[in-house]
Amino acid sequence: MSATSGTGAPPAGQGGAAPRGAGTTAPSDPREQRRRDWRARRHRWDVRWSPYAFVAPFFVFFAAFGLFPLLYTGWASLHRVELTDPTHMEWVGMRNFSRLWEDEFFWNALQNTFTIGVISTVPQLMMALGLAHLLNYKLRGSMFFRVAVLTPYATSVAAATLVFVLLFGRDYGMINWALGSIGIDTIDWQNGTWTSQFAVSTIVIWRWTGYNALIYLAAMQAVPEDLYESAALDGASRWQQFRHVTIPSLRPTILFTVVVSTIGATQLFGEPLLFNGSAGATGGADHQFQTLGLYLYEQGWVNLHLGRASATAWAMFLILLLIAAANWLLQRRLRKSQ
Repeated sequence: MSATSGTGAPPAGQGGAAPRGAGTTAPSDPREQRRRDWRARRHRWDVRWSPYAFVAPFFVFFAAFGLFPLLYTGWASLHRVELTDPTHMEWVGMRNFSRLWEDEFFWNALQNTFTIGVISTVPQLMMALGLAHLLNYKLRGSMFFRVAVLTPYATSVAAATLVFVLLFGRDYGMINWALGSIGIDTIDWQNGTWTSQFAVSTIVIWRWTGYNALIYLAAMQAVPEDLYESAALDGASRWQQFRHVTIPSLRPTILFTVVVSTIGATQLFGEPLLFNGSAGATGGADHQFQTLGLYLYEQGWVNLHLGRASATAWAMFLILLLIAAANWLLQRRLRKSQ
């Protein structure tokens, strides 16, 4: 037997050099590669555009029910438009605004709005601050009290106002009955200037005090306990801690509630409208508690002058812009003082 018979070259495919292509990845299917590329591209689109799709409904509704009415009202304020024929517009330029400037009822409504806003906002926020300070202590049933102070806010404007109309009734009202029991004569709450404005303000105070109290309470609970402990070590009483720790810490929140309450007072409508139902939008026989909201309603839906009502709405909008500018300046000054 020859030497090569047992030690010869191995047959093809056994040992030796590997066949061509072994150890390398075979080219993938073109259709599978296209599907992978499409999935990757779709994932990139999803990451990039999904947030815009999620917030798009808000902007759609804002454009339809916020931006468009604002712009259309501004356009209508430059025309003479009647509610009986809203498609017919006659260009008058700034005439509607100049008539507002000359209208004594507009200035009366502005003054009433300012007066009611002051005598409702100041007591409301002071009472809310006191309630929040009490609720900030660890009391039994604190959750019940927090829900209770928010109950007036959840009550409808119509229901609350009708109840207060009964309370402030001239002949059979409970408030006049209580005043008569201590020797005070009957007060005609609805027909007096200051009395009617005070009565309307009490409705606003009753509805919004609890809401602002919870805002103050949330801000108080964010004040670090170290500040109170340091003040207590320095010998500060509870009242001194409230004055020198709590109040300075709540300055931004107090400013926020002042601005929001002022905006709400500027737009006050339901309470004065329902307080004397027979007077309608006039705000009493002598317009003694007619606010800007009632004046706008009277111009547009009683006198049917949509152009003047639109000019009133834009005047209110400009007033709110001035309030926002004052808020920005105060916040800027507070940041610099800290």
